[in-house]
Amino acid sequence: MPQIEHQYVEANGIRLHCAVAGSGSKLMLFLHGFPEFWAAWRKPMAHFAARGWLCVAPDLRGYNLSDKPEGVESYRAKHLMADVLALGAHYASGKFTLVAHDWGGAVAWAVAIGESQRAERRISHLVMINSPHPYVFWRELSSNPAQQKASEYMNVFRLPKAERVLSENGYARLLTAFGHLEPAWRAELVQAWSQPGALTGGLNYYRASPLYPPTADDFGAKKLRFERKDFMVRVPTLVLWGERDTALLTGCLEGLGECVPDLKVVRAPDASHWIVHEKPDLVCSEIEKFVAP
Repeated sequence: MPQIEHQYVEANGIRLHCAVAGSGSKLMLFLHGFPEFWAAWRKPMAHFAARGWLCVAPDLRGYNLSDKPEGVESYRAKHLMADVLALGAHYASGKFTLVAHDWGGAVAWAVAIGESQRAERRISHLVMINSPHPYVFWRELSSNPAQQKASEYMNVFRLPKAERVLSENGYARLLTAFGHLEPAWRAELVQAWSQPGALTGGLNYYRASPLYPPTADDFGAKKLRFERKDFMVRVPTLVLWGERDTALLTGCLEGLGECVPDLKVVRAPDASHWIVHEKPDLVCSEIEKFVAP
């Protein structure tokens, strides 16, 4: 198995911790979601590093061993996008493949939308794993009662008391999401969450985003007026989706092709939000087919 090297990269004014495996000129950049960290990608990194790829998985800003800027403003999309593009420029001289899950996917969608408006694009392939396109997610949060209910937890995560609630009893509430996964992984997660400021860093992604479900006191996503034309992705895109995801429902796939013309969708009926852990062979084989020359 290829060895993983740990590096720190000065990017966009902060220091990001990156796990690096493999070598060569083909960069595959992996972006984790909440509440994970770089090691969520350990198996895909080993797979592609053994096949000639340079695999880089950062701890996103606010997480684990990366810098954790204070204040919600530091977690706005423009800063997160700049982090990713800075890492891409650091590790690759040309185009690179971007693989992302959950909140990492939200950042990757934003990067790809911005890239689609540029003459010279840095992203060659985009792989999204259980992460909804922002226009489609806005539509679902605004008008689909089932998705609104499934996303109610987002409003809890935005509250000032979220850190206290989620860290109680040894992070018991967060750990329930990973109860079916290996105990060793759960132990690694607790260690990552226990880094000073890490839980706040991750929760600030929720607090900084305008996409959250409406309540009786706050219209949430309904306050926004999105137009599809502003959210087009013109990068070849593979979407992998575990259909047993209880937080992000399959309605997030409906009409996606209208925003992403060059799109392939692979559904896994027996996988959950944590498909990368549950079905690593499927994830790796589908990505491998997608990025093949």
